[in-house]
Amino acid sequence: MAAALPPAGRSKGDIREQVWEHLEASGLADFPRPVRGRIPNFKGSSHAATRLLGLQHFRAARAVKINPDAPQRNARFLTLEARKTLLVPTPRLRTGLFNRIVPPPGATKEMLRRCATSQGVRDFSVPVGLDSKAQVDLVVVGSVAVSEKGWRIGKGEGYADMEYAMMVSMGAVQEDTPVVTIVHDCQVLDIAEELLGDHDLTVDYILTPTRTIQTHCKRPKPQGIMWHKVSSEMLGKIPILKTLRWREKQAGKDVTLQDEHPALANTSRAAIPDRKVMAANPQPWSDPVNPKSVNPKSEGSDTTTTVYVGNLPGSLRVSQLKSVLRELQVLPAALKWQGAQHRAFLDYRDQGAAHRALSSLQGLSLGGNALRVELAKSHRDKGQGEINTHK
Repeated sequence: MAAALPPAGRSKGDIREQVWEHLEASGLADFPRPVRGRIPNFKGSSHAATRLLGLQHFRAARAVKINPDAPQRNARFLTLEARKTLLVPTPRLRTGLFNRIVPPPGATKEMLRRCATSQGVRDFSVPVGLDSKAQVDLVVVGSVAVSEKGWRIGKGEGYADMEYAMMVSMGAVQEDTPVVTIVHDCQVLDIAEELLGDHDLTVDYILTPTRTIQTHCKRPKPQGIMWHKVSSEMLGKIPILKTLRWREKQAGKDVTLQDEHPALANTSRAAIPDRKVMAANPQPWSDPVNPKSVNPKSEGSDTTTTVYVGNLPGSLRVSQLKSVLRELQVLPAALKWQGAQHRAFLDYRDQGAAHRALSSLQGLSLGGNALRVELAKSHRDKGQGEINTHK
């Protein structure tokens, strides 16, 4: 039975507020607080996570993806202790999809506990690229509320739903990959199915401090990224999403965005100020007249950050590379082309733009060549002409 909270509101927002308020008022909320606006931590979360050990799906899993929130900290520890591969999504998907947590050799139980914390996730992780062929056997997500039927409500930002859709797009999860959530008993509520969209992730198991609930949910999980529900704003915030979109476009799929869709054009443009999607550097500082000239600012600037792109196919032209960069919305201020050496250097005016480009290009293949992408050791390569990329 669902927990005895006041009747659930008619909207997802009402239900979220109801759960957050109840956790705080009842003294069940745990650090970090206040829990409002978060996947809430609760007293008993560590014990609830131990129910993972009773799931055959967990025991058989080799790789487990677990969200980085506080209620799932013990789940991350138990995964590491069982010597399974632990994959954790990057916060808000800013720098990729997920990282693999790699404890130091001979790590003690105490060290594994440290690796399972948010700081440990940052200190002991390595990025997993799109071409890593990662296979996820079990997915653990956080929830604000969930029903015994498997309907799930997150904190409202859509990242768990997007993470799952991106994993489908990567081939990392299959239709029968089980999804588990860990919540307090009071977060198990009756949720009307009409509140769910076709992009919403459902769960197969609910773990609470007192129960293990198998939902037997029959509602299909997202079958990939629903581009018509992705906005240009979200695309700009998630660099890896741009890469996946480019790949799916190359494969012939319809990747029209929500605010590009003809049927939504009028409403979208009425609600959103008319603006152009800006490149990573909106103000080019290379010479727009002579594309081969060396920009004097670049010679003396300490703010330029350069991304090295290697293993370019010999048949690739600079115009083709520029088209790819434009498609991914990471066009640099200047591009140093060294086609004979199968490489190029991309100059960005700030580190944030460079890191967005780095994330977007990692795992990308052109002409059958997997690109090698990294921050350049030096952002100057004297004697090489710079090409204006904004013409």
